[in-house]
Amino acid sequence: MASLLELKEIFRNADAVCFDVDSTVIKEEGIDELAKFCGVGDAVAEMTRRAMGGSVTFKAALTARLGLIRPSWEQVQKLISDHPPQLTPGIRELVSRLHQRGIQVFLISGGFQSIVEHVALQVNIPTANVFANRLKFYFNGEYAGFDETQPTAESGGKGKVISHLKEQYHFKKVVMIGDGATDMEACPPADCFIGFGGNVIRKQVKEKAKWYITHFDELLKELEER
Repeated sequence: MASLLELKEIFRNADAVCFDVDSTVIKEEGIDELAKFCGVGDAVAEMTRRAMGGSVTFKAALTARLGLIRPSWEQVQKLISDHPPQLTPGIRELVSRLHQRGIQVFLISGGFQSIVEHVALQVNIPTANVFANRLKFYFNGEYAGFDETQPTAESGGKGKVISHLKEQYHFKKVVMIGDGATDMEACPPADCFIGFGGNVIRKQVKEKAKWYITHFDELLKELEER
């Protein structure tokens, strides 16, 4: 097991840094915001809590929550325009600094492609570096399910994405940063996990993560010290 000093060394010399999105890059949980917008907020928030606790598989929880929300294409677009996701303080600067150092940055999310791509544009991450779930719609814009073939639709999906990135780009050192258990589980194959508690603190992550931060400034300082 790597020590904290070794983890910091991996972060400073990373080939790629992958961020979770909900409650990490942005302040809120995208699916809960979508549910509120569609009038089923409380029921879906309860389901999200159960999913975070790991008592149901990720795909089962996603299927159940989306079955309740049934968002139309129009509702998703309106959510993005009327209630755009709020960026977590310091994330823009951190991504910019990582880019300056030649480190590739990816967003890996159990959230939805259209919302995550909007976030990616705000922080100058190319949409090709976004891995998220894709909602499906009928021709009239009504909800038609989600693409169940995406790795992010499965438990353990974030780790699968990181394995794919290592294979495709021959990355040697990949860092995963996130607030939840699914982020922590992605290490390995990630070489370093940094737990993030700036928006919400998940007890099991705080207890188990060797490196746990509550503000992105802590990571900016690490990059400045060398």
